[in-house]
Amino acid sequence: MGAILIATLVIGAVGIAVGIALVYIGNKFHVEVDPRESAIREVLPGNNCGACGYAGCDAVASAIVSGEATAAACPVGGAAVTAKINGIMGTDAAAGIREVAFVRCNGSCGHTSVKNNYIGIKDCRAVVLSGLYPQDCDFGCLGFGSCVSVCPEDAIHVVNGVAIVNEEKCVGCGLCAKACPRKLIELIPYGKVTAVRCSNTDKGKDVKLVCEVGCIGCRLCTKQCESGAISVDNNLAHIDYAACTDCGKCAEKCPQVTIRSLAERSAVAKG
Repeated sequence: MGAILIATLVIGAVGIAVGIALVYIGNKFHVEVDPRESAIREVLPGNNCGACGYAGCDAVASAIVSGEATAAACPVGGAAVTAKINGIMGTDAAAGIREVAFVRCNGSCGHTSVKNNYIGIKDCRAVVLSGLYPQDCDFGCLGFGSCVSVCPEDAIHVVNGVAIVNEEKCVGCGLCAKACPRKLIELIPYGKVTAVRCSNTDKGKDVKLVCEVGCIGCRLCTKQCESGAISVDNNLAHIDYAACTDCGKCAEKCPQVTIRSLAERSAVAKG
């Protein structure tokens, strides 16, 4: 009887010690979780499908709060979920927070030269792996639609050899940007009047050899911009959208028609 009592006391003491140790460890290694993560997790669809490019809904909620992902990161939830997340994050999509994809290439079939007839898997990533680029321009859109295949909103299509985004349909999830092997797609503020449709950093004379409408780094656009929102770095024009006033003068004066207006982009996207 005494042995049983002793064993019971020992087991009880061990249990208490383990409990105290677990409480201590829990407090010691406790990580504060931003309450916005839980709130965002609640409004996400909960599919854990990975369409956002993250491991699941918990991961993308954390990425949104940290600023790594945008409020529109969930392509399944669409505009309704994006609006709710903007509310949680305290951002205002209507004030210009919403972003849409933009393809930095102007070299459609009639503007750029072709150096070979690629025969293989119709996917841009496969073309890059093969090294058999169809166009002479080593910076331009390959036109095989890796971006199209991942877009959940049917907002991007290859038109005349170049991917074009329908900004009205785009939710800014960024999946197309991740799929593009040449990194030609970027997110820009929705409704911005002008954008530079080129990624070629070669010198002007070399650009003209491979594309009729590529940026030649002439800096004429910078002379037109009164707000200093456009600059030429590494032979390529760039727009600072935080400073841009949407005057559109850079697009009007661009001799290569590389800087395209919103109206032009919308017309091409809608066919």
